[in-house]
Amino acid sequence: MKIPRLLPLFMAISATFALPVQAQSLVDLYESARGFDASYQSAKSQFNATLAKAEQAKAAILPTANLGFVKSKSTQEYTTETGVGNRDYGYGTETATMSASQPIYRPANQASYLQGLKQFDLAQAQLNAADQDLIVRVSQVYFDVLASQDSLTFVKAQKTAVAEQLASAKRNFEVGTSTITDTREAQARYDLVIAQEIAAENDLRVKKIALDQLVGKNEAQPKQLAQPLSLPNLTPSDVAVWVQQSEAEHPSIKQSQIALDVALLETKKAEAGHKPTLDITASYSAINNLDGSNSPGAPASRINASTIGLSFNLPLFAGFSTQNRIKETLALEDKARNDLEGAKRAVSQGTRTAFFGVLSGQGQVKALEAAEASSQSALDANKLGYQVGVRINIDVLNSQSQLFDTKAKLAKARYDVLVGSLKLRQANGTLKAEDLNGVNALLAK
Repeated sequence: MKIPRLLPLFMAISATFALPVQAQSLVDLYESARGFDASYQSAKSQFNATLAKAEQAKAAILPTANLGFVKSKSTQEYTTETGVGNRDYGYGTETATMSASQPIYRPANQASYLQGLKQFDLAQAQLNAADQDLIVRVSQVYFDVLASQDSLTFVKAQKTAVAEQLASAKRNFEVGTSTITDTREAQARYDLVIAQEIAAENDLRVKKIALDQLVGKNEAQPKQLAQPLSLPNLTPSDVAVWVQQSEAEHPSIKQSQIALDVALLETKKAEAGHKPTLDITASYSAINNLDGSNSPGAPASRINASTIGLSFNLPLFAGFSTQNRIKETLALEDKARNDLEGAKRAVSQGTRTAFFGVLSGQGQVKALEAAEASSQSALDANKLGYQVGVRINIDVLNSQSQLFDTKAKLAKARYDVLVGSLKLRQANGTLKAEDLNGVNALLAK
């Protein structure tokens, strides 16, 4: 076989033409997740099933038609008292029937049809909720990976800085300008940073696995935020406007409102139990008596029969079933109203919480930006003081730790603000895929 000999050559060619992994934007990974995520695909299947269920409700007001056919073979034994003339007679019958019915007045059927129409709105609200959930989940894992990458980058930078400080302490100790304490403090801090680096590498590995599993890609690589970064202002800036939007847009409020509408129609169906029904009916039958009729010696025959008429029914008494059914549906109406009010209150609270969370996050970003500048100045001052002998090694190490910790917190705070703005739109029900374009514009090209 020559193929094994050519395999290294094929691998080399493949490696030569292999393209580097391209970083993907938030919109790119969201589109990938829409076609891969099991939860979203399940919601789409439920959407299609609900639409099909809504179509079924039309049958309540449309005509029905049936076609039936029966073929039978019968045998009769003809016996006289004297035994003379005994005979067996066999004959067959074919019967074809077509019947149709059209409801003219059926209040319960009309209510069922209107309930079916509500299923369209319910299906759309459920799918919107699933889409909003997917947007937030993708955004969260996207920025979780970026935050974890930043943490690892800052830990490595701190390791480099601590290593330089450790080497400086060792040199100063060798020439007698510092004590062994400086060297041991630097060594302890270096060992601590090594442990932090291992933990950061594992955290990044876990976050990447979560991203790959959600979007259906191997080694998905999110784009970094562009630098320098200016976070957009929160618009509108009035929390009352956000709450007001939620009452008309939020999927859970829409679903609760639909549930109330369906409950009202269910009461109408129950009340229809006291009302009459009227249908128009029609039928046509063809009966063929083959080999004679059921009377011996009779010839074959054919009977055609057609009927058309009205079918009227007036309920008189059903053992108080209708009255108790009405009581049940009225209680369910009250439950649906309370559920709707509860949904509105929960959405209002969630919207307010998300709104002030974004404002708080923006304030933290500004504070951490100032803290970063202050920490950098403090580190520079401690380095200079250490060189001239007015600061010790631990002062420099503490300043380095504070600076890199501030940098990591600042990066995380920025990501939290971006995800929080999407969660705010989810909280008031206005989140759409187009909202990702604004976040996408902040990413590096």
